[in-house]
Amino acid sequence: MSDETFLDFASVRDTLVDTQERRGFLTYEQKLALQHAEWAASTNRNGFKTETKIFEEMFKAFSEIEKISKYPEISAKLAEMMPIHADDVRAVLASKRIAVDAGEIEQMIDIVRQHIGVE
Repeated sequence: MSDETFLDFASVRDTLVDTQERRGFLTYEQKLALQHAEWAASTNRNGFKTETKIFEEMFKAFSEIEKISKYPEISAKLAEMMPIHADDVRAVLASKRIAVDAGEIEQMIDIVRQHIGVE
């Protein structure tokens, strides 16, 4: 079992905002990370706002798919990207050269649609 923890952009944003409130400042790099996380967690990135609960639910659902269950980083990427088009799913899976058929791609898209409320 891996010790890795996968976070969504909303969690990163919230952590950096909390850090800024506690310390009263952020480093230059943290400010850049916060700006990126704020953008990535908003509807401006892909039309859907990132929410930690939704990310965790989708991550779990993707992790239960046999072909990607051994790649938690792919499950996290799919949960964060929220792909609703087959080409977007293929692009994420290409990094690990995971071969999937059209039915499996539709299963992944259905997971996203169920969690973000898109028909």
